[in-house]
Amino acid sequence: MNTQIKQIAERIRGLREVLNISISEAAEKCQVTEAEFVRYESGTSDIPVSLICQFAQSYGVECTTLMSGEEPHMSAYFVTRRGTGVSVERTKAYKYLALAHGFRQAKMAPFEVTVEPNDQPITLNTHAGQEFNLVLEGTLQLHIAGNELMLNEGDSIYFDATKPHGMKAVGGKKVKFLAIIG
Repeated sequence: MNTQIKQIAERIRGLREVLNISISEAAEKCQVTEAEFVRYESGTSDIPVSLICQFAQSYGVECTTLMSGEEPHMSAYFVTRRGTGVSVERTKAYKYLALAHGFRQAKMAPFEVTVEPNDQPITLNTHAGQEFNLVLEGTLQLHIAGNELMLNEGDSIYFDATKPHGMKAVGGKKVKFLAIIG
């Protein structure tokens, strides 16, 4: 598994242990089964960014602290220059750049997401809250709550993230989009 995923898993496990939180309690807070949480915490399974943020919020730490290992310091504003966000590569198909990684107590989690084209089926996931996606480049195929949608450059969608959803790049070209999880 990816080195970054293993490092994130170690930070999640370390925080859980320091706070003396059981696996069952952490799994319940993150709305996953204990078996899923154990896989995520072991670093043997891809960790959804939404789960990282949900875990962080539940236990009073910054989402980007779990992702990067660095504590944010800014409280008035934080500028992220092009291509300089904290990079999290969950799989070869998805790359996330955290865009608010230096802002303390951010209420939203904005990411620039790059999806490489592949011929794999779409994997569906759910998480607490809502999500906004704005396609910056390419064409994005989405499955949300049993519906299939295509979004092109400039198209956006706002949805209930508790509904099963997933996406992939189509047309043989990568897709870049802004994702805001709240």
